[in-house]
Amino acid sequence: MTTTDTLGGARATAGPARPGDLAAALLTPEARRDPYPLYARMRREDPVHRSAQGIWYLTRHADVERALGDLRLSNDRDRMTRAYEALGGDLKEFSRLTDRLGRVMSNTDPPDHARLRKLANRAFTARRVEALRDGVQRIVDRLVDEAVAAGPSMDLIEAVASPLPMSVVCELFGIPDEDRPRVKGWFRRFGRLSEDIDTSEKAITEYEDYLAGLVRQRRRAPGNDLISALVATQAQDDRLTDSELLSTCFVLITAGDETTTHVIGNGMLALLRHPDQLARLRADPGLIRGAVDELIRYDTVTQAIVRVVAEDLEIGGRTLREGELVYLVLGATNRDPECFEDPDRLDLTRPGHRHLSFGHGPHFCLGAPLARLQAEIALGTLVRRLPRLRLAEGAEPEWRDNPLQRRLTALPLSY
Repeated sequence: MTTTDTLGGARATAGPARPGDLAAALLTPEARRDPYPLYARMRREDPVHRSAQGIWYLTRHADVERALGDLRLSNDRDRMTRAYEALGGDLKEFSRLTDRLGRVMSNTDPPDHARLRKLANRAFTARRVEALRDGVQRIVDRLVDEAVAAGPSMDLIEAVASPLPMSVVCELFGIPDEDRPRVKGWFRRFGRLSEDIDTSEKAITEYEDYLAGLVRQRRRAPGNDLISALVATQAQDDRLTDSELLSTCFVLITAGDETTTHVIGNGMLALLRHPDQLARLRADPGLIRGAVDELIRYDTVTQAIVRVVAEDLEIGGRTLREGELVYLVLGATNRDPECFEDPDRLDLTRPGHRHLSFGHGPHFCLGAPLARLQAEIALGTLVRRLPRLRLAEGAEPEWRDNPLQRRLTALPLSY
């Protein structure tokens, strides 16, 4: 038996799945390499599945889409903390971190969520994102130039996919060049929450103190960055507290980093494993915009998101009780044959984009346009500039040990 991550991010002991407990199989090495056959089994045999821990798993597209808009399934920080504490053991310890993250926009329900979303929407506009296009292209070209100059191979995650969103987010929020290594270090320590909650908690404190300093600077001397725009927006709405402004900065900056990194990594791996689709993209570079959404659907970075039952409700003939945790398994919904024809096939010309990778309803990901833009430019540039790009000989992609997120530790490539 081995110790690994639960879908909640805490540590648990994993062994062979007991009969009837399909969720336990998500912790096996086989599912870490490829969870999609298990998701197909869950959809067929028990699409509203209750694990031995008492956590619900929803795997059908229709159920999850409805659940994302149902206010009886809460995203509130306080409810989440109580739900983890009720499970006891290591999951109770994880509740410290859910509480420590504070009342960020993504951890609130209406009406608070609507107020915070309004603040972010005023500053994080489509025009502001599109204005970044030329700058993102310059960053990608520089990163590819540096990788090619270093030799005939690279780790895509380290060379391009990780530094790109960090550079873009820092530009967007006006974080000085000299501070960026520190910010990246904090992000890496956040990523260790399942291994060391104390380390993650300390990193959050240091990062919040740093952001508070930036907010104070922008109040004294506004610039043309997103923190200045958020400060100006707050001045127009006195219902927003300093704590809420800081938390909004926190979630917008943090969310723009890791997810985008692995949209690029997972997308490139899928292309290299489907040479017919890669050849199609090379022959018609204009396919890239639609191709990005298909790649995001095909191998979803955020495999599941968490909700708490705020009021008893019925889904798929099962009754979910107040206070129970619910995992909405986006990775399973994006391969649901009831929604996608031949869902296990990668098709860069697939019509429509009904995937739920960025959520749905009031919590739809605010940073989705920015993630799409960066993936479009990064993948399009790599395919165009490196015609012999391929997996390094003998390389076997390795995935991080966290079923909640499907993230590569590295992606060695040759060209």
